[in-house]
Amino acid sequence: MRYVSYFGTDVVTNIAMDSWLLSNLKADEPIFALWRNDNAIIIGRNQNTYAEINQDFVDEKNINVVRRATGGGAVYDDLGVLCFSLFVPVTSKTGTIDFGTFIKPVLKALQDMGIPAELTGRNDLLVDGKKISGNAQRLEHGYVLHHGTLMYDVNVDTMTRALHVSDDKFVSKAAKSVRSRVGMIRDIKPDLSFEDLYEGLMDELTNHGADGELILTDEQKQSILDLRNNQFAKWEWTYGESPASDFHNQKRFSGGTLGISVNLEHGLIQAIDFTGDFLGLEEWRDIADDFKGIPFNKHAVLAVLEQKNNQLQYFGTITNEEIVSLIEA
Repeated sequence: MRYVSYFGTDVVTNIAMDSWLLSNLKADEPIFALWRNDNAIIIGRNQNTYAEINQDFVDEKNINVVRRATGGGAVYDDLGVLCFSLFVPVTSKTGTIDFGTFIKPVLKALQDMGIPAELTGRNDLLVDGKKISGNAQRLEHGYVLHHGTLMYDVNVDTMTRALHVSDDKFVSKAAKSVRSRVGMIRDIKPDLSFEDLYEGLMDELTNHGADGELILTDEQKQSILDLRNNQFAKWEWTYGESPASDFHNQKRFSGGTLGISVNLEHGLIQAIDFTGDFLGLEEWRDIADDFKGIPFNKHAVLAVLEQKNNQLQYFGTITNEEIVSLIEA
């Protein structure tokens, strides 16, 4: 197969490139790409972003979050993960496609490098029962995008904290659980470097170097960057595409107990309710409409509170910062 070179390690650009190549490349032969991301969470097309990530930790560590165009679950990537994408023209109907066929060249390359990987029914690759690769697919206008990850040496502690674990007392237990289910290629094959893994896959997938690079034009590259900026980099795509949902949380502060309930649609607040034993001087419901239609994140909610609750008249001595601390994944 010929290959396409991605632009770098920015996950938003890479996910946009995946989508653009599927929709626009129209190659008459299979094409592949190998790439990696720097500190990123990739959300499945049908997932609720708020439910999948620990937003506080993501913000603290400057982890990029993006929604991909394929299904499946949320994954954490860093520079210890090698990603691959296969773009394959097909003539079969969706129900008759054997998605396992697309992973077989990758599987063969791993086995040739001494990694005894096996393919499971969910298109994961396992070694001794531990998952080293997860995969997702999308069919569009006669082409299949099959992309996946190969975990060479991912930071499991960061992965555990970033993906929804917000309580420190659960982090250690969760990290141990992840380690028990996930295999690292570096541990399985200690003498194999990341560069060796990359070169081994390139050699197998390019028919031992016989197939070269498919060079994109400057116009195609600009089109990919436009897609990145106009869709995949936007909050409306990554968060706003989350399905309608309800959010509930409650905490005890020195000023009393405060609970929050939020109805969300497309990532925007449709209705909000505060409950608890706080001693507000004025009726908080007088400002309820000010929250409607704003993005459900700490910055947007805090902006309303700082404008409307600047003298702490609605929630007693519970501060605006304490109120927005309730907004956690």
